[in-house]
Amino acid sequence: MLSRIGRRASEGAVRQGRVRALGGLVLLLAACAPADEPPNTQTSNGAPYEAVDDAGRVVSLSAPARRIISLIPATTETVMAIGGAESLIARTDYDDGGLAHLPSVGGGLTPSIELLASLQPDLVIAWEEAGAARVRSRLEALGIPVFAAQTRDTADIYANIQRFGRLMGLRSRADSLAASIRRDLESVASSVADRRSPRVVYMIGLDPPMIAGPNVFIGEVLGVAGGENVFADIRAPSPQMSLEEILARAPDIVLIPASGVAATPLERLQKEPGWRELMASGKTRFEALPPNILHRPGPSIVRSAWVLRNALFPDLPIPE
Repeated sequence: MLSRIGRRASEGAVRQGRVRALGGLVLLLAACAPADEPPNTQTSNGAPYEAVDDAGRVVSLSAPARRIISLIPATTETVMAIGGAESLIARTDYDDGGLAHLPSVGGGLTPSIELLASLQPDLVIAWEEAGAARVRSRLEALGIPVFAAQTRDTADIYANIQRFGRLMGLRSRADSLAASIRRDLESVASSVADRRSPRVVYMIGLDPPMIAGPNVFIGEVLGVAGGENVFADIRAPSPQMSLEEILARAPDIVLIPASGVAATPLERLQKEPGWRELMASGKTRFEALPPNILHRPGPSIVRSAWVLRNALFPDLPIPE
């Protein structure tokens, strides 16, 4: 259960044009995947299953990927949601979702190359970040196709759905999944279309304080859920921010991801100068939220959107 401290967010005046604005935001988040070829047909250069990854490289397969290892939990979720669960032949130490029966290759950034290669995958999905380049180069030297993926924002989520669908020969399923996510996000936005947007700060971390900017995926989903990011003017995805600056923005709600016992971070903040006074003021509500749900940039962003909406508007009914 979400921990609630402080006052409930007050209902405000209905914002003019809010339905159009939220609908436009959802469409903007959805209309970001690259164009795709018809399912199971060759591309113009003769490669039957091909996609450009986030390192700018063309990944071409002669047959649909059927032995896949994903080194990123969010892209593992995407592969499964498209319909490729049976194609996964290994996992990382950080995967969940019923994959315990699969062998683990270790961490996503530091996998066992020897174990991974011995499993003979026909596609490995790896991090695009610079720190993962060594892993990708070692795998490619062994002749293993590697797709470099990034998961920074909702554009990446939609792009990965379509590109994985192409490489797996499951484009129609990928299209259906993207359309379903689009409809579900529209439902979230519609549920708060007549409500005033509370001013919110999402704390990605506390030591040091790090906030979610408007251009990282959780910041974008926060907008769909009806929140107004008090750091909407910040371009960086998840910058460090001083406590003084956070307090100066006077948020209505502070969202804090909390693992394990949800109240622990809130109990801690009650004892810290600055946070303590903000809590005691009764002007800001604090919510502890599950990071295992919210910090997964894949198809579960729909669930994330509902969790955020329920935290921002606790008086609204929770959908079945």
